[in-house]
Amino acid sequence: MQSDSFTIQANVVDIVHRRIFPGTVVVEDGRIASVTEDQGNYETYVMPGFIDAHIHIESSMLTPCQFALAAVVHGTVATISDPHEIANVVGIEGVKYMLENAEHTPLKIMFGAPSCVPATTFESAGAALDAKAVTALLDDPRIGYLSEVMNFPGVLMGDREVLAKMDAAKARNKPIDGHAPGLRGDDASAYIRAGISTDHECFTKDEALDKLAAGAMIQIREGSAARNFEALVTLIDEVPDRVMLCSDDKHPDELVSGHINELARRAVAHGMDPMNVIQAGCANPVHHYKLNVGLLQDGDPADFIEVDSLKGFNVLRTFIDGVCVAENGRSLLPDPVDPGLINRFEAQPVRPTDLKLPCSSDQARVIGALDGQLITEQRLIDIKKSAGHAVADPDNDVLKIVVVNRYKQAPPAVALIQGFGLKRGAIASSVAHDSHNVIAVGVNDNDLAKAINLVVENHGGLSVAEGGSAEVLPLPLAGLMSPDSCTKVAEAYARLDTAAKNMGSTLRAPYMTLSFMALLVIPSLKLSDQGLFDGEKFEFVGVEA
Repeated sequence: MQSDSFTIQANVVDIVHRRIFPGTVVVEDGRIASVTEDQGNYETYVMPGFIDAHIHIESSMLTPCQFALAAVVHGTVATISDPHEIANVVGIEGVKYMLENAEHTPLKIMFGAPSCVPATTFESAGAALDAKAVTALLDDPRIGYLSEVMNFPGVLMGDREVLAKMDAAKARNKPIDGHAPGLRGDDASAYIRAGISTDHECFTKDEALDKLAAGAMIQIREGSAARNFEALVTLIDEVPDRVMLCSDDKHPDELVSGHINELARRAVAHGMDPMNVIQAGCANPVHHYKLNVGLLQDGDPADFIEVDSLKGFNVLRTFIDGVCVAENGRSLLPDPVDPGLINRFEAQPVRPTDLKLPCSSDQARVIGALDGQLITEQRLIDIKKSAGHAVADPDNDVLKIVVVNRYKQAPPAVALIQGFGLKRGAIASSVAHDSHNVIAVGVNDNDLAKAINLVVENHGGLSVAEGGSAEVLPLPLAGLMSPDSCTKVAEAYARLDTAAKNMGSTLRAPYMTLSFMALLVIPSLKLSDQGLFDGEKFEFVGVEA
């Protein structure tokens, strides 16, 4: 795509000098040639483009090129992207796959070197990246930072392998992203002092204040599952130079309707100063990650957007390196290249009898799923049994949860969960952070087996099953992504989401919530392919109390 010389006249948002003025912006050869104040009376605003300060592109179920097609429409010009989802499936080749695909889009995607592959040794992943592999990635100029260090206990206890990865990033002057849900006080301080520069896992303001006091930048997260914006939004005015905006995980149906621009709109509606909002959503990531992204200053890359107002942030045009890549809700990017196939999927079909859950007690440990949160509760409740086995009790919202190892033949892990609300049927997915084994929740073993086997037959995907009906969204790229467009994937996803809700699910995003029920590094109780795991004690526990 070629950049032309052109001029835009509008109200200029100069975030560097924190002023707004009517002006003329001259673009030449992809850069800002000049910005001059004039006496014009303009209705629109030009401002720096939005940046998602922490996202796993794989969670959109789209390739980087397809993601870009959707994101630029909403004024996104860059992302800070952790490819650890695909790395957990196919290792360093997965990171290279994302890098190579991203080279075919002008969206400025900075990838990190995944720090925790696998996230823990308590689950089966498809690959492992040791300190040597991570160091090699950090030597790649396309890798801009060390991705979220989820093993915060390892940092606190001085684990040599964890610290070696961090030392490699420090030696190359590349930022280190954090991930420490619920960490407070002295532990939070020690974690940050070890070299962690950000955290996106704060779900209370007090937690964020602890980490801010220790020196971290806070990424205010609002994704499809974890939604922490309301708890943290006032930080935008309180510490505007210390916060960024991010989505972490964004499903395609929500990406169709908006991205970081939505958070900007909501922040201003909450009474935040628009200039502070723009600093958080546009400028702070540029400074923190040393991005080659312009901020509407003379000589900068011509990365900016034109919006109708600093209240609605309706994006009229998006420019990257002086090229208009989106206009009036329509992407102007060319059709993506064929992404090629990459996957690792060895799971075999299961039988309903494989999903029985022996239990001699009348009480059991049950995962308590929470809407809009990645954390769960550990509940001890009375359960229903049949012939010495625990069974689902949909009247009390007690369902079965199953995790099937996708990398080798192994017995399924089975436990109980509350919070999904299903009254009928089952849902399943090969998107199960972070190792991405097959995960399912359901009311009966027949539907569970059917939903799981649909995912297995397609070598990855999302599925729903109820009696004689079933549907699947295939995700043939590492069991995480589709080669199709955001619109097409969003439509298929929306059908599954609607089906799950018609079967009784009360969750805002049942598939996104499901994908985190095997994420052991976020407490309190989760299920891996190896069994039920207490994320606070960091050990396996039995289903029986």
